[in-house]
Amino acid sequence: MTTAVDDDLWSAIGDPTRRKLLDLILSDGPASASGLSGRLPVTRQAIAKHLAVLDRVGLVHVAPAGREMQYGVDEAQLARAVAQLADVGSSWDARLRRIKQLAEALQAAADTSTNNDKKE
Repeated sequence: MTTAVDDDLWSAIGDPTRRKLLDLILSDGPASASGLSGRLPVTRQAIAKHLAVLDRVGLVHVAPAGREMQYGVDEAQLARAVAQLADVGSSWDARLRRIKQLAEALQAAADTSTNNDKKE
């Protein structure tokens, strides 16, 4: 099964601060931007912007909790991202195996040619 890669999703995940936010929410449960900003060396406004990006690509969902918004990880979208990563990884594994086979074939041909030259 080939999973189409979502560039917006991977652009969002590509940022180290957003990955750290996802890690914090996954490990500790839903949190507000204020609560998360106290755990990272980034302003609350920057955290809010990062959370907005994660929300736009569906990696987090937002729920009101009093005067603040709580951000939780969307497990289905995260599973989709994991599936995409696994698919990309297996595609690259196949490419690397093919490159190795080609390099070994070229080396074997070069070795054969060298051995034939020595016999002459």
